[in-house]
Amino acid sequence: MIVFQTFLVLVLVVAAVCAAAFRDLMNAVIACALVSLMASIIFYFLQAPDVAMAEAAIGAGLTTAIFIFAISRTVRRE
Repeated sequence: MIVFQTFLVLVLVVAAVCAAAFRDLMNAVIACALVSLMASIIFYFLQAPDVAMAEAAIGAGLTTAIFIFAISRTVRRE
């Protein structure tokens, strides 16, 4: 179990670094969604299912959808 939790934390950290490093906003939003999803799984393993559900619903779901909608409504300059 410790190996799986360490893997989740490693994925979370790598996704956070990628979200900060990506130049394309859509890729950064997807990386942020992955960070939020990994955080919700980690919260579940830490015996906090209510926090995990809130993080998954708001962080990974709703916030990602709002960001994707906002990015799709903007005009990209080349």
